[in-house]
Amino acid sequence: MRDALILSDLHLGADNCQADSILRFLEGVRHGEEGLTTRCLILNGDVFDSYDMRRLEKSHWKILSTLRKLTKNTEVHWLTGNHDHSADLLSHLLGVEVHDELVLRSGDARILCLHGHAFDSFLDKHPILTTLADGAYNLLQWLDPSHSIARFAKKSSKVFLRCADKIRSQAISHALRSGCEVVCCGHTHLAEDYLDAPTGVRYYNSGSWTEKPCHYLAVSHGRVQLLDFAEETGQGFLEIAPEQAEQLQIAKTRMISM
Repeated sequence: MRDALILSDLHLGADNCQADSILRFLEGVRHGEEGLTTRCLILNGDVFDSYDMRRLEKSHWKILSTLRKLTKNTEVHWLTGNHDHSADLLSHLLGVEVHDELVLRSGDARILCLHGHAFDSFLDKHPILTTLADGAYNLLQWLDPSHSIARFAKKSSKVFLRCADKIRSQAISHALRSGCEVVCCGHTHLAEDYLDAPTGVRYYNSGSWTEKPCHYLAVSHGRVQLLDFAEETGQGFLEIAPEQAEQLQIAKTRMISM
């Protein structure tokens, strides 16, 4: 059994939300499928795409219903993201605890989990550019169902890569100040497994569920794995990496031990 499974950026209500895969994953957790049995499920931000519940499709409501059923036998935590405007209200409906960040103890490791948007100043400084970039990215996904062109465009964008570097670097610094050896973020939609050699802090990003393949993190006995999930084939292992390190501060930390 896993100590925790961490997924982020479901973006329920968005056109590119991979609802079928999310539902298959959550049903796997609920029914204890091999590799998906866990004591704790952490939703690391941006569960919703916006506060407009009218955008939710039937499959999205089914995901919320499955999450509600999951809470009966599994500890579920929801960490707020920049899209989660209604988190406090919906947390009561789903029976899920909401935090800004959370420290997970697994084996001998202290693992800091937070969405990462607090380190992204580009969102506040350039809201129009952000909206235009999101629109272009969604269009590329619509034109190419394999999402390979959209992924290439994202990874070729210097602005996007600078933002991802900054978030990674500041998350590592925040983990150091929090006394944690590992930090897990979302927000960038870029799945990563990166070791910062100077500090020894390991940074993970759980990617997103708005493009294929969908990614998540699995925590067991202090070890974190970055995995991809395919509805047809189940889960497979993946490793990636980039680089850097800086600083910042956040609020409201919860600690749980496994």
